Amino acid sequence: MLNFSVETIINILLSIAALLLVFTVHECAHGYAAYLLGDTTAKDAGRLSLNPIKHLDPFGALCLLIFRFGWAKPVPINPYRFKSFRLGTALCSLAGPLSNVIFAFLVNLIWDILFYMNVSVNPYVVSFLQILYVYNLSIAVFNLIPIPPLDGSKILLSVLPQKAYTFVLNYERYGFILLIVLLWTNLLNGILNTGVNNLMMLLGNMSGGILSLFWR
Repeated sequence: MLNFSVETIINILLSIAALLLVFTVHECAHGYAAYLLGDTTAKDAGRLSLNPIKHLDPFGALCLLIFRFGWAKPVPINPYRFKSFRLGTALCSLAGPLSNVIFAFLVNLIWDILFYMNVSVNPYVVSFLQILYVYNLSIAVFNLIPIPPLDGSKILLSVLPQKAYTFVLNYERYGFILLIVLLWTNLLNGILNTGVNNLMMLLGNMSGGILSLFWR
């Protein structure tokens, strides 16, 4: 019989809350980018919302908590409504990971402000900010991997010549299987860790640079 401590239960709840926020921002960014590019599909479906329930895929969120691999409910997008199919698709795909990087930067900035102001912070708030920060960067880096169905594959397709574009599309359906194998064998760990660590350094330097203008 499982015997969870109060600390464990709280950490699980904090992780769930962080996941809901991260996924919500990511999917909403996709939909809003599509809307700005001329596609109202997400708006018409009521997905331009910061309500986490609108974007929640319970099974995908559970998989992320347990297996560190999961997903949200994809925002419906019709790229044929974009003025440029490829450019619109690339920009719309990039919006999701970019929104998570910006979110992570804001979390880092908040933490630095609290540190500079010597504010005493509840340990659970500290844990939540840390989890939120790591989840944002992890999901951003993971989604930029150019393997279907991740956002990175759509960005890559937008710059490929027509022959290569057609070739990749023919094998796109196998991307999810490849992704599972790579994750299961931990072959992506090096790429993910390097990407997250580099982003942490970059965002930390940016946040520190901004605050140094105000606290000398």
